[in-house]
Amino acid sequence: MAGLRFTMFGAYFCSRIQLAARHTFPEAKYVALHYMDVKLRAIRLKISNPRAFCPWYLGRRSSSVDAYLALRPGWSLLIAAILVTTLAKPLRLWSAPRDVTSSQSASSVEAYDFVEVTLNVSGPDAKNPFTDVSVEGQFGKVGESAQMSVDGFCDSPDGSVFRIRFMPSNPGDYTYSVTYRQGGFTKSLSGTFKVVNRNRRGLVRVDPQYPWHFIWSGTGEHFFWNATTTYFLMGWRDEKVITAAIDRLHRLKVNRLRVLLAGRSIRTWGEPVNNDNDFNYCLNPWPAQRPEDTSNPGFDCTRFHLPYWQKYERMLAYAREKDMLFSVVFDIGDSPVHPADGSEDERRYFHYAVARLSAYSNLTWDLGNGSDWYRKWPEWADQMGALVKKWDPYKHLDSVHTEDVQNQRRASAWFDMTLVQWWTRPVHDWMLAQRREQSALGRIIPQVNEEYGYEDHYPTWSPNYPEGQSADANRRAAWEIYMAGCYQTTGETAKRGTGAWPDTGGGWINGRGDDSMGMLPGYAHIVDFFTSFEWWKTDPHDELVHILRHVPGVPGDSVLPSGAYCLAEIGKTYAAYVPFRATVTVNLGPGSYQASWFNPRTGKWLPISKAEGPKWTSPPTPDSGDWALLLKVM
Repeated sequence: MAGLRFTMFGAYFCSRIQLAARHTFPEAKYVALHYMDVKLRAIRLKISNPRAFCPWYLGRRSSSVDAYLALRPGWSLLIAAILVTTLAKPLRLWSAPRDVTSSQSASSVEAYDFVEVTLNVSGPDAKNPFTDVSVEGQFGKVGESAQMSVDGFCDSPDGSVFRIRFMPSNPGDYTYSVTYRQGGFTKSLSGTFKVVNRNRRGLVRVDPQYPWHFIWSGTGEHFFWNATTTYFLMGWRDEKVITAAIDRLHRLKVNRLRVLLAGRSIRTWGEPVNNDNDFNYCLNPWPAQRPEDTSNPGFDCTRFHLPYWQKYERMLAYAREKDMLFSVVFDIGDSPVHPADGSEDERRYFHYAVARLSAYSNLTWDLGNGSDWYRKWPEWADQMGALVKKWDPYKHLDSVHTEDVQNQRRASAWFDMTLVQWWTRPVHDWMLAQRREQSALGRIIPQVNEEYGYEDHYPTWSPNYPEGQSADANRRAAWEIYMAGCYQTTGETAKRGTGAWPDTGGGWINGRGDDSMGMLPGYAHIVDFFTSFEWWKTDPHDELVHILRHVPGVPGDSVLPSGAYCLAEIGKTYAAYVPFRATVTVNLGPGSYQASWFNPRTGKWLPISKAEGPKWTSPPTPDSGDWALLLKVM
């Protein structure tokens, strides 16, 4: 009987706690809805000596207790406060939605596209669905034991929608199981789908046979990296501006864009690119109290600003249909605001990005542009790079771009390619040195000069100030890099302006351009030249070419020790670049070769008569500009 009365006493106090908590404490939702309303009927305080807890209660009628507490309202509120504070955290473990159901994007998908499973949560009650809920799936072919583990992500502020995406690489029948976890609540759902092959190109990988180079995993085609910089592409408010920029760059044969995921800038780097009604430097992957405040946005880094992420992935999907990659750049050193170094907020941000974006085939990861400015280097890179590689079920190419060229993580398993920065010209020999340094480690990966100067951008600290970054100078530097068996990422002029006359550009800062910008057509000609032969099979062999140049007043021609560059697959293909008017001698393998001049400025070919090995001297270059020479065995 005493136990029954004590249970009634507990129930009475539950009602008092409900009343106090609803009006007083932020945790009231959890106490009122999840403990009191759900657990009230089952409450039984297990105290061995109830009299010690409340000696004045036993033997009294409940009405007497009501009268007693009515005379002492402060007591009940004090007890309510203590219980709310004590129980609030563990009560979260008891919270649970009414139900979780699922829907599937399609019953059949193409290989290297993805199937999306949406979890619809009825009665969502997680205080923070971004931290208190996890979604994980297991995907695999029917009848096979191998399963791929994939993480899901929250896609609604109230936790009513979660999604999980799986990108299959092979055709067949698939099955999956997805599990929703919230405290002690678990719900598993399953389904099936079919995968068909439609010859999507897939992911860009390091070519295992020719590891200085890249290959499309879906088709086996080689990927000729021709990238440009569009840091604040997502700063455009109108997505039509972004898609128009992507379309234009695609027409210019650009196939990879550097695109910030987070970042803001308090400066414009001396360029006429300004915040206005159409564009803003402030990117907001987290909810912000002051979203356009550069230095103090008031981010809540425990949650995510979903409209921004949805916009980013729409643009990523748009580029995917054009076989254009996004380099997803997690952050930038120029930004004054970052999640705390090594914090849970930072890890959550990286993990959420991988869970949300990794099912898109057309991306590479860059841990942070200039991350050596704002993180402990290189320890941070090794830790975060390994985590991204672990979280990403598809193992997209992973790297980091820094100014520190001495501490590239060349030997680290997570590090798939170098993204160095080197502005000094000429750049050819320096890129050759990068290959030698990588080879010495016994681990060959592609070498990319990710930043060697932007068109018409002349910081006074530049080693090439003031003339080094003209469109022509950058185009020539790109030839030097490619002829070293390496790759490059450029950046167009920003002088056409954003929020400044004529307001038709933005270039390397935000990706927009117009038809007056003439640098990238020259890069498109580079693509045409290299993709006309099996460039991935060639290696640098500058020793095979010599420039013969006539010096006025001196009989005959002088043999210059350097100046021309050569890539060769010995005995099969020889490609040379000649930066000025000259005659070239090429040491060939035995046999006959078809020889052609290529004009890097116009993209036009000019056939030459048959070349005979083992040593051949070309006719003079057709004019005083730079020329490329291609010889293929007949």
